[in-house]
Amino acid sequence: MTLLAGRTAVITGGASRSGIGFAAARLFAEQGARVALLDLESAGPEAAAADLGPEHLGLVCDVRDKNACRQAVDRAAEAFGGLDVLIGNAGVVYGTPVMEISEAEYDQVLDVNLRGNFNMAQAVIPHMRGPHMGARNSGSIVLISSIAGQVGGGLFGRSHYAAAKSGIFGLAKALARELAPDGIRANAIAPGVIDNDFTQGRMTREIKDDIATKIPLGRLGTSGDIANVCLFLASDLSSYMTGTVLSVNGGLLIA
Repeated sequence: MTLLAGRTAVITGGASRSGIGFAAARLFAEQGARVALLDLESAGPEAAAADLGPEHLGLVCDVRDKNACRQAVDRAAEAFGGLDVLIGNAGVVYGTPVMEISEAEYDQVLDVNLRGNFNMAQAVIPHMRGPHMGARNSGSIVLISSIAGQVGGGLFGRSHYAAAKSGIFGLAKALARELAPDGIRANAIAPGVIDNDFTQGRMTREIKDDIATKIPLGRLGTSGDIANVCLFLASDLSSYMTGTVLSVNGGLLIA
């Protein structure tokens, strides 16, 4: 049995082959879903979607742009005949100390990580509860946060990143409360340190290896680890869960 047979999903920040978004897209496709990958033009979402198969869709979208989010989501919904799942994965991180953070860097971190998820939620909700043709009156919204939002940064991302990621917890809970009467669930995932290239090389192998020694399970997470939890929250396996934050960090939060 495939867990997402007949379902459709939009995944932001989904084009990086090593990232959480693409890992989730590949897993969702294996589980029967049709997937729209959204990412910046420079990331090549069309090529990433082609790697998944011809029934999937790659769309250029900057999640900071509300109109771009709406247009991309509308196009995906039209192509798929509706939408069932949003994985809000697009993000950016910097390890800049608080007194060195420029206004531009602060705006970028907050806008991509937090405003981007808000923009995407506003774009997908009408397709899940109406009035659009094909609206399901059901759906699952999954927002990717971070352990940084739970502990105030300290691993790589600093104050602006921690603020944005903790804001995602509040956003997911507020969406869950407001959308529950429409049958739409909203949850968040707080990954620990994931061994991919999210930091674009700024978190060195030496730093990662040092962190791994402090994790009770003895290793960094993988993008696949987080994709598995995305699948759980997107599917009916979690049908009685909304407003939750799932910590996926190998025990680092309790270390």
